[in-house]
Amino acid sequence: MADNTFDAIVIGSGISGGWAAKELSEKGLKTLMLERGMDIRHIKDYTEATKEPWDYPHRGERTTEMIKNYPSLKRDYPLNERNLSWWANDKDSPYTEVKRFDWFRGYHVGGRSLLWGRQTYRWSDLYFEENAKDGIAIDWPVRYKDIEPWYTYVEKIAGVSGSVENLAELPDSHFLPAMEMNCVEKDLAARFKDHYKAARKMIIGRCAHATVPMDGRQCMYRDKCWYGCPFGGYFSTQSVTLPAAMKTGNLKLRPMSIVTKILYDKDKKKATGVEVLDAETNKTYQYFAKIIFLNASTFNSAWILMQSATDIWPDGLGSSSGELGHNVMDHHLNVYAGGLVEGYDDKYYYGRRANGIYIPRYRNFFGDKRDYLRGFGYQGGGGRAGWGSNGGEEYSIGAGYKDAISEPGVWSFGMGGFGETLPYHENRVYIDKTLYSDKLEPYKDPNTGEDLGMRPVPDKNGKPRVDKWGLPVLAFDAELKENEKKMRVDMLNDAKEMLESIGVKNVGGGSSNPYLGRGIHEMGTARMGKDPKTSVLNSWNQVWDAPNVFVTDGSFMVSAACQNPSLTYMAFTARAADHAVEELKKNNL
Repeated sequence: MADNTFDAIVIGSGISGGWAAKELSEKGLKTLMLERGMDIRHIKDYTEATKEPWDYPHRGERTTEMIKNYPSLKRDYPLNERNLSWWANDKDSPYTEVKRFDWFRGYHVGGRSLLWGRQTYRWSDLYFEENAKDGIAIDWPVRYKDIEPWYTYVEKIAGVSGSVENLAELPDSHFLPAMEMNCVEKDLAARFKDHYKAARKMIIGRCAHATVPMDGRQCMYRDKCWYGCPFGGYFSTQSVTLPAAMKTGNLKLRPMSIVTKILYDKDKKKATGVEVLDAETNKTYQYFAKIIFLNASTFNSAWILMQSATDIWPDGLGSSSGELGHNVMDHHLNVYAGGLVEGYDDKYYYGRRANGIYIPRYRNFFGDKRDYLRGFGYQGGGGRAGWGSNGGEEYSIGAGYKDAISEPGVWSFGMGGFGETLPYHENRVYIDKTLYSDKLEPYKDPNTGEDLGMRPVPDKNGKPRVDKWGLPVLAFDAELKENEKKMRVDMLNDAKEMLESIGVKNVGGGSSNPYLGRGIHEMGTARMGKDPKTSVLNSWNQVWDAPNVFVTDGSFMVSAACQNPSLTYMAFTARAADHAVEELKKNNL
C-alpha cells in the first residue's frame, strides 16, 4: 500500500473521530486519522494537570491582554491562563457573526474530548419521535431500538457512572457505580421526591467517569478534568479510543493537517480521498482511501463538505438537498437559580466530585402541555463557600480573623437549565464570500452593548475574509426564536419554584446571554433522513451523494433533545463504522 493510500481516512480526532479510528482499526482497516491541530499525548502533555492556582502568575485567571486578544473566548469560561493553548486561537481562526454566535473550539488531538463536561445521557423514543409528532423539520430515520445496542456497546468501553432510575424519558445506561450526592443534595433530593412524587425527579448526574478501576483508568475526584487526567479518570480520545486504535498497528495519526476538501470522482459517484494543507509548512498533500469518516466537528465538517466537489454542486458535496449548513442547533443556557441551605454548618464533603445533580425534562411530557414545544433539564448541585469567606469587614486582622477563616462558608444550592433549540432551516452557517476592507470596527452586542471585539468592515473593493492559512471562513446566521424565548421563562420560574419548594432560602436567579454556541453542543448542518431531497445523510450516516463518506459528529443530528449529546455521537459512530466495514466486504463501497 502506498504511503498516501489507506483503507479509511478519519477527519478529526475528537469524541466521534476517536471512536471512528478505534472501530475501523480494530476491524482490520489501515486507517489514517487527520487532525488540524497539535498533538497532545496522554499523560506526558497534560502539563497543567498537577498545578495549583498559586503556580500561575495570575492564579490561572484571565488577564486584560488575554481579553483583548481573544474576543470570542472571553465571552465565557474558556478564556483562562491554564489551558489557553487547548482552545482555538481567535485571531488565527476567525469567523463572521451575522448574528452573535459564541463559537468555542479545540483544535488539537483529542479535540473537545479533553475539554467536555462529561455528562452522558441516552435518548429514548420520546425524543426520536418528536419531530414527526410535532410536524417539525423531518422525522428521524431511526428509533431507539436501532441505536440501543450501540449505546450499550460504547458505554461498556467508555465507562458511564450513574443510578438506575427506570425513567421513560431517560433510559438507563450500562452503569458503573454512581457518584454520591453530598449531604445537602441527598436531603434536598428527598424533599424533592416528597413534593413532586413521580412528576419530576432529581438524580445524580450520569457522567463518563471510571468510578471503579477500569482498564487502568479510575477517577481520583480531583475535578481538574479539563487540564487532562493523568489517571484516565474520564473518557477521552487519549485515554480510551486512541490507545485502542494504536494497539492494532493499523492506525497512523497525522496532526497539524487541515483537510481542505474531500476529493470526489463524479463518474464513480464516490469520494477518493482528501486534500490536506500542512498547518506548519503550508504544503498541500493528497491522501486516498476507500471510505472517509468526517468528524471535524459540526461546523468544520460542514465547511469541508462546502469546499468539496464544487465543480458538480456549487454549494458543495451533500448540498443537493439544499440542507447542507442549515438547521443549526445548540442547547440554550444561562438560565439559573440558587440560594442558601441552612442547618448543615457542621458538615462538609470529601474530595472534589467531578459531577452534580440532574433533573430530567418534564415539560411537554406525560400530559403536560405548554405554549411552546419541547423542554429542558437542569444540572447543578450543592456545596460550601470557600475557606476564608467568613472574614468579612468585621475581622480583617488578628485572632478573630484567623478564627473566621479557619471555617468554610455557608452551604448553597444552585442549578442551570439546558433547553432544546428547534431545528430551524433558516438557522445556518455558510462560507463567507463578502468582501472586506483592511479596517476594523468595534463589534458590540446589539441588545446589551457588550464589547465583542473588533470586526472587519465590508467593502465591495476589498478582499474575502480568510484565516491564518488563507482559507475562507464561516459566517453564522443563527438565533433563538420565540419558542425558545417562551421556554426560558419557564426555565427560570420553574427553577425558583422548585428550590423554594424544597426549603432553599434567599432564592434568586436570572436569565442572560440567550445566544447559541454557549452550550458547545453544536448540532445540525448535515442532518440524516429518509429522503435525499430533504437530508444530507441516510440512516447510516452516509452522504447521499457519496455513500463512502460517513459523517458522525454532531452534524447528523435531526433534533437536539435537551440532554448532552456526546453519547449519541459515540453510538452512531460505532454503528456507522460497523456498517461501513460490512458494506466494504460486500463491495458496495
